[in-house]
Amino acid sequence: MQFKQLAQFWQKIEGRASRLEMTAILADLFKEAGAEEINKIVYLSLGCLQPKFAGVEFNLAEKMVLRSINRAFNCQSEAIYKKTGDLGKVISNFQLPISNKISNLTVKEVYQRLWEIAVDSGQGSQERKVNNLARLMQDLDSLSAQFIVRIPVNNLRLGFSDMTVLDGLSWMVRGDKSLRPELEKAFNVCADIGFISQEFKNYGIQRIQKIKPQAGVPVRPQKSERLASAEAIVEKLKTFAVEGKWDGLRVQIHLDRASAKASAGEAKLFEDKQAALVRIFSRNLDNITAMFPDISAAVEKLAVKSIILDGEAVAFDPKTGKLRPFQETVQRKRVHGISEAVKSLPIKVFVYDILFLNGGSLIEKPFRQRRKILEAIINQPGVLNLAKQDIVADVRRLRELMADYIKQGLEGVMAKKLDEPYQAGARNFNWVKLKKATEGKLVDTLDCAVMGYYLGKGKRTGFGIGAFLVGVISGGKIGSVAKIGTGLTDEQWREMQQRCQKLSIKVKPAEYLVAKNLNCDVWVKPQLVTEILADEITKSPIHAFGLALRFPRLVNFRDDKTVADATAKQELEKLFRLQKQ
Repeated sequence: MQFKQLAQFWQKIEGRASRLEMTAILADLFKEAGAEEINKIVYLSLGCLQPKFAGVEFNLAEKMVLRSINRAFNCQSEAIYKKTGDLGKVISNFQLPISNKISNLTVKEVYQRLWEIAVDSGQGSQERKVNNLARLMQDLDSLSAQFIVRIPVNNLRLGFSDMTVLDGLSWMVRGDKSLRPELEKAFNVCADIGFISQEFKNYGIQRIQKIKPQAGVPVRPQKSERLASAEAIVEKLKTFAVEGKWDGLRVQIHLDRASAKASAGEAKLFEDKQAALVRIFSRNLDNITAMFPDISAAVEKLAVKSIILDGEAVAFDPKTGKLRPFQETVQRKRVHGISEAVKSLPIKVFVYDILFLNGGSLIEKPFRQRRKILEAIINQPGVLNLAKQDIVADVRRLRELMADYIKQGLEGVMAKKLDEPYQAGARNFNWVKLKKATEGKLVDTLDCAVMGYYLGKGKRTGFGIGAFLVGVISGGKIGSVAKIGTGLTDEQWREMQQRCQKLSIKVKPAEYLVAKNLNCDVWVKPQLVTEILADEITKSPIHAFGLALRFPRLVNFRDDKTVADATAKQELEKLFRLQKQ
């Protein structure tokens, strides 16, 4: 396929608000795509070159892309960008030499040139990246160039996600979403959307049904549901396992001794050839291997050929053994100063599940059987620790364990059904969390996306921020749920302003649903997630989804989560109903 054809499909999608129309256009695109290029088309359509876990980054900021535009077309683009906030519109606003240009570059050729830009490193690489992106723009037609400049800054603006791609694949074959469940099941255990699309295009649903977990490719984590009380959990689950609920970083740890070489993307990102032997993925599937050499060293000592473990990493005080709060643990997520952080913030991983062992999948096995296998492998305390587990069937014992874990500094407990498989990517009552009671009716905190902020008055003039707006997600949109102006320390206000300032943009993002009387003084990109505590959820005539948080306050900045991991509208509605139980 010629790249200009792909750009024409993207232009059609960009003008659609209907998810169904987007899906139909994607289906047509996938029909046109060749079997050897559909994975590249999928990656590019999502604004990337590889699945997220591969860690391939362009390392090109907006200013550098503007330099490329200026260099390519001998123009000054900064003023238009400040006005529009869209690099693509910078191209379309100029009468450039490429406005009527005909380009015959194929998708594979453009992909390869973008790949070479992304993985270029070493002395002088930034200048080479700018020059090579400029040359690529010169070789493209205007429409193609408008989309190309958005990709390095991860802002393609097409408004769909992996799940829409799966819908499009189903529509490609069936003309409806009937194959989505099987495609999503495969994607949940092998989170490489390009691989899934290529297997489906080449071999059909029969091959998709055979996809299993493999060491080195992340499995989408199983998630937990909420219930309002210990009584409700016992009534729902009957007899179940109880473990602590740690306030740390969820980690999925992969070991594969047969793998000998890191991918190009990983090598360029981390300069760490051992990343192929041990890989550690975050909750949102980022490759964080290089940040945790202590975990890697511990995993390499296991007497296994290959393994996938699920657990929670928590920093601790080496003198007292006491676990540290989340905000200290998250400081271990860094690219620089790693060896110093290992000493000052040592980590314990509480391992609570095993998904894969010695080349074979374990996710189909019941939890009690997976636990026995895990007990035989993780049997000595150290960096890797077997999560303590109790079998419970009554309210009194559940409350005792809850009180004990809270006394230890944990958030609460996890209750897990004993005879269920590991359901990758699912949120259901196989796992149920119960957190320590809050002052109000709300049974859990919410993970909300920060949408923008309001300038301060009085004392907060010095902070540059007086309140901020947060929202929850629904179908690619982010709807406001609370304006928060109290409950933060001076230090938190300063940090909020600094974080927001780095993400500030001139124009409200199209995916934001905000009433006019809530419009922010400064909008921010949808990249900052905060944990919010509130007394209760109330009905609201102002906020986007008809619900609002009463007396909201900031608990934490959730640097381990992306906006895709934020609380969904459906979860908000579920929490609202739970208040009445």
